[in-house]
Amino acid sequence: MTVALWLLGFLVVAILLVVALRKPIREYFAVRGDRVVTCPENEQVVAVRVDAAHAAVTAAGGREQLRLESCTRWPEKAGCGQECLRQIEAQPADCLVRTQVTRWYTDKACAYCGKALGLVDWTQHKPALRAPDGTTLEWADVKPETLPQVLATHAAICWDCHVTETFRRQRPDLVIDRPQPDAARH
Repeated sequence: MTVALWLLGFLVVAILLVVALRKPIREYFAVRGDRVVTCPENEQVVAVRVDAAHAAVTAAGGREQLRLESCTRWPEKAGCGQECLRQIEAQPADCLVRTQVTRWYTDKACAYCGKALGLVDWTQHKPALRAPDGTTLEWADVKPETLPQVLATHAAICWDCHVTETFRRQRPDLVIDRPQPDAARH
């Protein structure tokens, strides 16, 4: 009988914790991630990160409060008024780097093989980029503050072509290009 009471008590506590922590957890996941905004001081694109833990704790208290965890203009401008937070509050998802990149890929096809890239699944093989000089790179190699320039100058490529071209660049001695027969090209 005592085991059953202990399990019932544990279940009640677990349910209360889930109910109490639902809002802070939801807030944490809603505000985390790199964002690209325009700095109100100099009108330049900057990358910022919201302090997600602080937002979650203040949301638990009933008054969500956003503050920056980092900015590409810091430490020089660390004492700023963080007016850029208004952009994040107005459009929280739109300034997320992940949202902007996902939208960019939606109607793109791989610059090498022509495969439609469509909706990006960030848990699988992520699409990559081809720089104007022909080199390929992954999104982990892109600084968020350069996002507008990268989207304007780079081509979208699929993961498979990125791996192939990286291998071709790093180990040209192991690559043999064989032209496809005309029938296979159609």
